[in-house]
Amino acid sequence: MKKTVLDVGNCDPDHAALSQMLTRRYDVHVLRTHALQDTLETLKATPVDLVLINRKLDIDYSDGVEILKVIKQQPSTRSIPVMIITNYAEHQESAVRAGAEYGFGKLQYGELATHQRLEKFLDAQQTNNMSG
Repeated sequence: MKKTVLDVGNCDPDHAALSQMLTRRYDVHVLRTHALQDTLETLKATPVDLVLINRKLDIDYSDGVEILKVIKQQPSTRSIPVMIITNYAEHQESAVRAGAEYGFGKLQYGELATHQRLEKFLDAQQTNNMSG
């Protein structure tokens, strides 16, 4: 069954790259929000299986971890897995302390570790293409 991923705070090119990476490999539908308010509205209206938050929001360059903290404080959303998108290990570790799953950076889309993290929450695409 198709899962839903919410991409928060990415600019148009980064949203396109993330969506492409996710939809090529996983059976997902990718939604997009830009800031706290539209993120909370989307989470209230739509079942979401995974939230991916850019560390620095494109709309105003504020800290995406603040959205993570609000999601994890609210009873209706705290059980939704959240990852922060950043290439910096210290920011990943800070996000994990705030309740996130360990995420990945934009330079790590093709890495095995990224997909091992995502596969905990997303189903791989079914394919008839046998490689060998």
